[in-house]
Amino acid sequence: MEWVRPEDTAYDETRKLFNAMIDRRPAVIARCAGAADVAEALEHARANMLDVAVRAGGHSVAGMSTNDGGLVVDVRPMKSITVDPDNRTVTVGAGVTWGEFDRATQEHGLASTGGRASTTGVAGFTLGGGSGWLERSYGFACDNLQSVDLVTADGDRVTASAVENPELFWALHGGGGNFGVATGFTFGLHDLGPTVHAGIMLFRGEDAPDLARAYRDISLKAPDAVGTALVFLTAPPEPFVPEDMVGKPAVGLAYLYAGDPAAGAEEAAPFRALGPAVDLVGDMDYTAFQCMIDDPPDLYHYWSAEYHDELPDAALDVIVDAASRLPGPHSQHLVARWGGAVAGPAAAQTPLQNRGAQWVTHPYGMEASAAAAEEAKAWVKQFRRDIAPYANGGVWLNFVGDEGRDRVRAAFGEENYGRLARVKREFDPENVFRGNQNILPAAS
Repeated sequence: MEWVRPEDTAYDETRKLFNAMIDRRPAVIARCAGAADVAEALEHARANMLDVAVRAGGHSVAGMSTNDGGLVVDVRPMKSITVDPDNRTVTVGAGVTWGEFDRATQEHGLASTGGRASTTGVAGFTLGGGSGWLERSYGFACDNLQSVDLVTADGDRVTASAVENPELFWALHGGGGNFGVATGFTFGLHDLGPTVHAGIMLFRGEDAPDLARAYRDISLKAPDAVGTALVFLTAPPEPFVPEDMVGKPAVGLAYLYAGDPAAGAEEAAPFRALGPAVDLVGDMDYTAFQCMIDDPPDLYHYWSAEYHDELPDAALDVIVDAASRLPGPHSQHLVARWGGAVAGPAAAQTPLQNRGAQWVTHPYGMEASAAAAEEAKAWVKQFRRDIAPYANGGVWLNFVGDEGRDRVRAAFGEENYGRLARVKREFDPENVFRGNQNILPAAS
């Protein structure tokens, strides 16, 4: 166990999150190497009446992985990874990132649905559900869980699986960090890679209205093995971007085929026929694709998201209009295709509501200063108001900040929220773990 306090030279670097908008100062950060350290840290919090936050990758856009004046359970030292290629499983510590996960499993040509940014932590991502490029083929990250080890608020170590604490296991498929500190995960894996047909195409911004419609129509016909998203952005000053596009509105199309690369090339053909100015889609290492849209560090972030059962032309007009008003050069607006295994048999085994949604819109306000971030925040909120007539009311909690209790309930629906509240009452009746998208314990 390593205790990091404000007077320590490592304090500022240790407390830092990916979202520069979050600048909080916990009283102590407990860097935990295992379950015993976690139990000790929680005992320290109880004895000193400290609020508790749990930090893994630190990608909570609302900064829920830290606090002011409390204790942060930092699980980043838990970096163990054990791949069992014969049984196609992997067991990882709670501090592992998706980049580390992918590199280990790809040594055996295996993969599972992971984060779209390689620096995202496995723990928070999975406990919140876990939406990634492979979800149409293999479901969310949580759908591939076989077991979770965690430490409860009173220091007990428990394992949740289909046969051991099954109700808790159900709750951990999207219920977040409400029930304990996860220390380890076992996932089922799928044959994929190391070579896949994947990459990014870049189109000129003036093509956005027609491109959005064509993308929608092609994506609706694509097989489940095709994972895609349309991303409205400002063309970056990269060597592969034509000079006359740099700094101007552009549209990116991210593409991944979960299967034979030759079949992936065939399925990419309709998208390629749209005439990208830049075409970086081809045969590449799966791990390389997983790093292609990693966020640059030290930006100020504000995000949100909406679910959609369909995207009529009028909804696409709202999306394109919002994209034409990006608040700055770093902000982006993403439209992701759901369907396939997202709405498959596993959907009924999780508390997540509205898994039948076909699309997600995801405005990313990302800017280089606090003042610019306020403009980005206003832009995100305006988009949510404008797109509301075309949204189905669902929400993906990993995609949003602290938007209130109604949004938390919308993620689960009343029946599932009530069931989660009963699990919360059993494993955390005092709501020790409330630094999250919080579920209140059910009344006795």
